[in-house]
Amino acid sequence: MLRVRSLGRVGYQEGLALQRALVGARDDYLLLLEHSPVYTLGVRADPAHVLVDPASVGATLERTDRGGDVTYHGPGQLVVYPVVTVTDDPGAGAAHVHRLEQVVIDALAGLGVPASAGAVGRQPGYPGVWIEPGTARARKLAAVGVRTTRSADGRRRTQHGVAVNVDCDLAMFDHIVPCGISEFPVTSLRAEGSGWTLAEVARAVVDRAAAVWGGGGMERAVVTAPATALEDAAERAPWRRLRRAGVDPDAGVPINSPKPPWLRVPVRIGEAYRGLDRTLRDLGLVTVCEEAGCPNIYECWGAGTATFMVNGARCTRACGFCQVDTRHPLPLDPDEPERVGEAVARMGLRHAVVTCVARDDLHDGGAGPIAATVRAIRRRQPGTTVEVLISDCKGDAEALGAVFAARPDVLNHNIETVARLQRAVRPSAGYARSLAVLARAAEAGLVVKSGLMVGLGESEEEVRATLADLAAVGVRIATVGQYVRPSRRHLPVSRWWSPSEFERLRRAGLALGLSHVQASPLTRSSYHAGEAATSAGAVPLDGPRHEHAVPVRLSSADRR
Repeated sequence: MLRVRSLGRVGYQEGLALQRALVGARDDYLLLLEHSPVYTLGVRADPAHVLVDPASVGATLERTDRGGDVTYHGPGQLVVYPVVTVTDDPGAGAAHVHRLEQVVIDALAGLGVPASAGAVGRQPGYPGVWIEPGTARARKLAAVGVRTTRSADGRRRTQHGVAVNVDCDLAMFDHIVPCGISEFPVTSLRAEGSGWTLAEVARAVVDRAAAVWGGGGMERAVVTAPATALEDAAERAPWRRLRRAGVDPDAGVPINSPKPPWLRVPVRIGEAYRGLDRTLRDLGLVTVCEEAGCPNIYECWGAGTATFMVNGARCTRACGFCQVDTRHPLPLDPDEPERVGEAVARMGLRHAVVTCVARDDLHDGGAGPIAATVRAIRRRQPGTTVEVLISDCKGDAEALGAVFAARPDVLNHNIETVARLQRAVRPSAGYARSLAVLARAAEAGLVVKSGLMVGLGESEEEVRATLADLAAVGVRIATVGQYVRPSRRHLPVSRWWSPSEFERLRRAGLALGLSHVQASPLTRSSYHAGEAATSAGAVPLDGPRHEHAVPVRLSSADRR
């Protein structure tokens, strides 16, 4: 199976983390994306070929493990990363480069690149795709740089790929010696007189790639993005973003419609519920159970369990599904981690779940207090396993590393929805970024968890594709639940998914390689978290602290 993912704008290091994770995937992947301005140095690069300070021209500089010298990636350039299995022989890398070049050559031929652009092909002695190769006027249109590596199960897999200059800023190449080649210039389709858009070139490349790598079948997921910056500014309203993603917000479930029987939860306020409420109030703590209006609060609080929310109660993002407070956030409370630790000790929890609001106003996205909370719980209650549900910390590797270094027993970050609906549902986040966060956590040796909602306009095939992506980057636990609209200000419910459909998703997730899938109408990220962690083998990383940990029905909700 070839899984094609058109991901939009992706940070270079995030794209690299995603590729590294997909080396171990069961299926082949073809990633199509743009990068923010970046100069990359291959393993044989001469640093002297970078002629200016990259920051002075609005770019970054990254060392990477691909072949080749220095090149540039930026907006208007189609970057294609095939992560595919190749033959296990010394010539595999060179043969893969040849296939990549041919995919681009055939794609451009299929588009009918104007004759004024001259012939498109290979330049003898130089990798890549060229205009008018073999002549004194030869100019480079696409750069190629690859690496092959071995997966854990022994397959030889590819990383990196080809970058096609569609309509990028060619002046950025003036600040380097591109690929170490000074004798020939770099060009783009736009500079050659072609009017093809990046999306059109991407479709042509996918068509050719399917013929090369899609023998076992192909499926594609596309992150919907605005066509122009002006369109982006006009689409700040969630309903406009939904329509662009192919969902009619007026065709969904009316907000005053009765919920189906499987979503009706009785109110039960017993002594256990009141006791937990008193503990939380006494310690001045916030739970996501309350802030997100979770339907399972009576069940979970009645069982003496709750999900603690740290970094305050105000979120810096305004996701279309979430009812957490989005007013200007208050300063952090430095005592909050210790109070959470005290609450866990008072409640005698064997598995504690800690979530957070997104804090894009903080330099580390709030990672430091999350790590401090993990450490505080372990000081107060050494036998407790700890699960954290984090934001993406804006993809910052150092911030994420601080959380990973605290060694939570389960690291959860929610993908939330399918690729097509990402921008409509959570415009401040990203599908590729979330996959990269999960991939980095798995690479750090953590038990990784993620979840998504249904009922926003996705298809069952799209949910299955998302579950496949989660499994491919190392996620072991997945949750799938029904989206319930908190108010008229929030995104509408497209439809109610039935219990039998959730069971079908559960089985599909397990078949795709996930260790545990919690899927039901009332499932939320932390629902039955203890059992999920035990089922997935989330065991202590540092000895006897968890030898006596037992499954606990813990917690209720995330920020849905």
